[in-house]
Amino acid sequence: MSHNKILPTKNSWNNLKEYHIDEEVGFVLPTPQEELPYPYDQWISIAKNLPELIDKNELRKEVEKLKMVGIDDLKDHKSQRLAHLVLGYITMAYVWNQGGEDVCEVLPKNIAVPYCELSKKLDLPPILVYADCVLANWKKKDPNGPMTYENMDILFSFPGGDCGKGFFLVSLLVEIAAASAIKVIPDLLNAVKCEDHNTLQRELRYIAFCLKQARKEFKQIHEYVDPNTFFNVLRIYLSGWKGNPLLPEGLKYEGVWETPKKFAGGSAAQSSVFQCFDVLLGIQQSSGEESSFKFLQEMREYMPLAHRKFLQSLESAPSVREFVISKGDAKLKADYNECVKAMADLRKYHLKIVAKYIVIPSKNKHKTNSTSEETSEPENKGTGGTSVMTFLKSVRNTTEKFLLNVD
Repeated sequence: MSHNKILPTKNSWNNLKEYHIDEEVGFVLPTPQEELPYPYDQWISIAKNLPELIDKNELRKEVEKLKMVGIDDLKDHKSQRLAHLVLGYITMAYVWNQGGEDVCEVLPKNIAVPYCELSKKLDLPPILVYADCVLANWKKKDPNGPMTYENMDILFSFPGGDCGKGFFLVSLLVEIAAASAIKVIPDLLNAVKCEDHNTLQRELRYIAFCLKQARKEFKQIHEYVDPNTFFNVLRIYLSGWKGNPLLPEGLKYEGVWETPKKFAGGSAAQSSVFQCFDVLLGIQQSSGEESSFKFLQEMREYMPLAHRKFLQSLESAPSVREFVISKGDAKLKADYNECVKAMADLRKYHLKIVAKYIVIPSKNKHKTNSTSEETSEPENKGTGGTSVMTFLKSVRNTTEKFLLNVD
């Protein structure tokens, strides 16, 4: 692919819009749709009442009563994204129900068939993904108000009170803060192409600023998300059926596939924005057989197709890192390093969050167990099905290795 094909002209948003990237919110779905017309309103009704239905142990009965409907009348992208979000919520609730050992291994066909058809149309897996529960699961209380936690809410909830609202909205605000830097990527790449040092430095500084803002937004999780509620309640409903001992064979999608399928649960690794800045800055996560590289590549399949294509287009763009190295400019290297440091700091902070919200609650839950083998598995598993601390440490360490020596 030639450089001209991947570089939008200055102030042109046509190319980035083709990748479903919004100038204000980046990869986030702008102003998500909240309602679906008949006959899809039956899905909305269940999704809006999930916590109550689960509490009364009536969720599965209500799902099994649903009429089978086709997806042909879901014409536009926002309707399809809302339907995927809703069916994802219903699926997670149906499988995990009240969060105990009562796990369902078969998703009934009246949900499985439309869910899989819609997933195929969107080129997403039939499980609740980050693009659903974070990127498309929000609204403003005051449409004319700011994008702040106080003025926002989520569309659908799992059991656990406001824990889900806190977790999803803080994740969204982190995403939006980092995504603010996406709009400078066209100018930054053109600056590399034209060897415009001043513009390149300005845009690198702005990217570093946005990534630092994302870390500040991340701090809100301590205020809005209780660690024990997250670990013992919400996290269960975000768990997938790949690498999960409760569903070792996966989930059977009735009326779709003859054998069970394994899909990973929602994970921050499914966020396009951080893989975007890895690619832009030339931060190459461990390749070959390293599990972190393989996991990140796999998680791309859980991103919207347009976002995947954007990451692929960036991989074909001029290398910012190689340009900075080739010029030997200490100030340029320093500005580049600020971006890499900001990425590393975000990953360090993520490690602290995982320790607080997964490792420590897991140890507390299993402190009566007498052997370490019994505690290591729940302690170290993320909802994406990977060993979360090992993965995050690997990604952090790799990021730090890409800092340049400044003479």
